[in-house]
Amino acid sequence: MTKKDLVLKITEEANLKQVDVKLIVQKTLDRITDSLSKGETVELRNFGVFKVKSRKPRIGRNPKTGSVVPIPERKVVSFKPGLVMKKEVR
Repeated sequence: MTKKDLVLKITEEANLKQVDVKLIVQKTLDRITDSLSKGETVELRNFGVFKVKSRKPRIGRNPKTGSVVPIPERKVVSFKPGLVMKKEVR
């Protein structure tokens, strides 16, 4: 499902204008992104939790040359599904 599919489905089910739904979906995603960029946890009850975690620096290898390449520490977003989502997806 793409963002456009989501907007169209909500528009159809809620009987709202597509432009309004698109704005709401985009603003929601923007707020989630802003919070994660500040290192905050985003918890959506019954859906799941988005967290920012740090990956330790490590040593990797270039597959073409086989040379050692240092990979620096970086932050990644992780998602843990909520109970309702776990039950629905099974």
